[in-house]
Amino acid sequence: MNQTKDIALTAQTVLDALGAPVTVVGSINADLTVETERLPGPGETVIGGPLVTLPGGKSANQAVTCALLGAKTKIIGAVGNDGHGDLLMASLNSAGVDTTGVKRREGASGSTLITVDAAGENTIVYSAGTNALVNAELVREESKLITSAKTLGLCLEAPLDAVEEAARIAHEAGVKVVLNFSPITQVPDSLLKLVDVLIVNQHELAVLSGREIDVEDLDQLREAVDSLGMTQVVLTLGGDGSLVLDNGESTRIPIFPVDTVDTTGAGDSFMGSLLSALAAGCTLADGACLAAAVSSLATTKVGAQASYRGAAAVRSFLESQEL
Repeated sequence: MNQTKDIALTAQTVLDALGAPVTVVGSINADLTVETERLPGPGETVIGGPLVTLPGGKSANQAVTCALLGAKTKIIGAVGNDGHGDLLMASLNSAGVDTTGVKRREGASGSTLITVDAAGENTIVYSAGTNALVNAELVREESKLITSAKTLGLCLEAPLDAVEEAARIAHEAGVKVVLNFSPITQVPDSLLKLVDVLIVNQHELAVLSGREIDVEDLDQLREAVDSLGMTQVVLTLGGDGSLVLDNGESTRIPIFPVDTVDTTGAGDSFMGSLLSALAAGCTLADGACLAAAVSSLATTKVGAQASYRGAAAVRSFLESQEL
C-alpha cells in the first residue's frame, strides 16, 4: 500500500471520531479577491478579473472548517455593522458555528485584499477593522465558551492581549491551546508558555526561534523547537506537505495530489482539521493526516470558506484515494 493510501485510511478513522467541542478566538474578515495571470511586482499594475467578496479571516476559516467536519464549534470575535458583517455572520451560521461569542461593533469589519495568480499562489494584505476591538475584556466575558471546549484555536490576527488572555483561560482549565504563528509579529514568552501545539511554516519558525531553518535537517529543527520550549510543533511546508514534531518523534506527511486553483485559506483549513482531531483525542500525526486531505481539497476551489467541504465530501475524497 502506498503512502497516500495509508494517510487516507488514517484520515478516515480520524474523520469518524470527530464531534468534540472546539473554540476559536480571533479574526473574522471579508476577503476581497482578484484573479490575475501573474502577481504584480513592486510598482507594477497588472490586469485582473472581477472582484469577488467572500467570507474569510483566519479564525473564522478555522471555525468553519471545524464545524463542517462535525466538531461542536464556537467562535469569539467581532464584526462591523456593515454589509460585510452580515455576510460574515451568515457564513459562520450556515456552517453550523455557534456565534453567540461574536459581537457586532460600530465601524468596518476586518478585511483582506487578495491577489491570486494562474498557478494558485497569492498575496494578501490584512486590514484589522473590528478585529482590533477583540480585547482581553471581551474574551473574559465569553470565558465559558473557552472552558467548555477540548481545544482552543488562536492566531495573531487578533490583538495580543486577547490572544494571551484566551490562552491563559484555556491553560488554567486544562484546554489544549493551539497557536498558528501567523501573521508574524513579536510575541511575549508568557504567551508561548501557554501554548501546547504550535503551527508554523519554515519562515515563521526561523523568525520565532531566531535561527535559519533547514527543513531537511531534523537535528536543527529539533533544536529550534527545543529553544522555544515546545514539545509539539507542526511545520507546514506548502506543496511539500507538513512535518510533525511530537516529543522528539518526527513524521513527514505529504499533501494529496489535486488540481490546485487557489491556495487561499488552505492553511486555515489545515489548522481547523487539526483542532477538531485533537479535540477528539487523536494524535498530532493522525490529525495532520486528515488536515493534509482537507487542505489539499480546499485548494481546488476559489476562496477560503467557499472552498471548504463538509465531512461527507471529505470522506468521498479520501475513499477515492484508495482506488
